[in-house]
Amino acid sequence: MKDIAAAAGVSRGTVNRVLNGGYVSPEARTAIEAAIAEVGYVPNTAARNLKRRRSEAVGFLALEPHAVLLEDPNIGAIMLGANAVLSLAGYQMVSLVIDSDRDTERVARYLSGGFVDGAIIVSARAYDPITRLIAQIAMPAVFIGHPPDLDNAIPFVGIDNVGSAREITSRLIATGRHRIGMIACALNRDSGGDRLDGYRQALGDRFDPALVAEVPHYDYLGGVNGMRELLEREPGIDGVFAASDAVAAGAMQVLREAGRDVPGDVGVVGFDDSAWAARTQPPLSTVHQPAREIGRHAAELVHRQIGGQTDVPRSVLLPSPVVWRNSA
Repeated sequence: MKDIAAAAGVSRGTVNRVLNGGYVSPEARTAIEAAIAEVGYVPNTAARNLKRRRSEAVGFLALEPHAVLLEDPNIGAIMLGANAVLSLAGYQMVSLVIDSDRDTERVARYLSGGFVDGAIIVSARAYDPITRLIAQIAMPAVFIGHPPDLDNAIPFVGIDNVGSAREITSRLIATGRHRIGMIACALNRDSGGDRLDGYRQALGDRFDPALVAEVPHYDYLGGVNGMRELLEREPGIDGVFAASDAVAAGAMQVLREAGRDVPGDVGVVGFDDSAWAARTQPPLSTVHQPAREIGRHAAELVHRQIGGQTDVPRSVLLPSPVVWRNSA
């Protein structure tokens, strides 16, 4: 500040007002801004944040294995939507990937150390230690989806997975299919369990648990393995609801290898309306998940909490309509 004041020919108090948003004359501001450029001054953000007890950063926690994280286009879209809002608010988004117990311990220390002011959590599982830590330390946070073991003390943003799964399964039934299976994924999360519930509701008395193949992740390999399992159990299967588009793409590959035409022999539907849906042949009937909007809403909610607002809604559910194409 002394160097800037000397270069601009003003007092240090005037420089202080400019740096901290106070009023000075237009002439003084112009001189000070020119002096800042001349001396190459950059504010010490770490020192400023230490004084304010703010990091001006929000953690983005993806509780997924590395392979799934890189393959899932929804997580990337959620991240970009969140970053757009945080960037406008002057916040840095810090990505924290949790793929092992060691990652969990490291990230838990990081969150407890005050390095971020809030957190956005994607793919939270039931009884996850990270979600419990965030609840314990009362950190401003938002979940994408709702961990089934937590109450509504922490806000969440999501979609109606049950209703959307029920609707697309009903559309599949309406095409005249009689033996409809499901490749169910991630049943330790609300999204996985809810999509299975919606499928079960649509089938009603026709539901057959033998036609549900359970796989751990929303990924292409899960679709491959799940479809092979369904074909072994029921060679006459004529419809498949895959819990994500990546899973549906894997299932369609197995059906092609088995000589089954899609949609002639087997109708296939997915969930997400991601880039996978456009890559499949034929294009995939699916449920649209507004991933970027989910990220934007999550960032807005966590920013409002950091700012001390008390009227933050406990939940935000966004529309998730069926997008019908040619795979069923």
